[in-house]
Amino acid sequence: MIIRDAGEHDAAACAAIYRPYVLGTAVSFELEPPSESEMADRIREAASTHAWLVAEVDGEVAGYAYARPFAAREAYRWSCETSVYLSSARHRTGLGRSLYRVLLGRLAERGFRVAVAKMTLPNPASEGLHAALGFQPVGVHRRIGFKHGAWHDVAISQLDLATGEDPPVEPR
Repeated sequence: MIIRDAGEHDAAACAAIYRPYVLGTAVSFELEPPSESEMADRIREAASTHAWLVAEVDGEVAGYAYARPFAAREAYRWSCETSVYLSSARHRTGLGRSLYRVLLGRLAERGFRVAVAKMTLPNPASEGLHAALGFQPVGVHRRIGFKHGAWHDVAISQLDLATGEDPPVEPR
């Protein structure tokens, strides 16, 4: 397995991995899968401010993880929202944990202080992954998203990437 920075050339593989989550689950609240071009834009944007990583297994992209701004207001700039998606054949193989470890390290190096994860409930695999990596539950948005004919709750967990009350250095 190789974990590396994603590039626009990974857009088709990332879009293919993400598509079943959009169409067949409430894991993503998107209703239409992004095109390859849209995915390339997302990769470029996330990589320029935070990070977007892919995991290759036997030369094929088998999963990806990325971070983006947590919220638009300037005071949130040291916080980020993280996500990980794996091809269906790679669930429960340790790939998600490996991707996240590299991603979280990269975010800490860049000066981010808090990582936030949001998970549609129920999602024991994602909840377990985040708990194993040290994320702590901080709340649940009840009935916040409507998809596939039902209302869904979203759990929120967060992880301190750095601590201290000192004025933070601007994220790089």
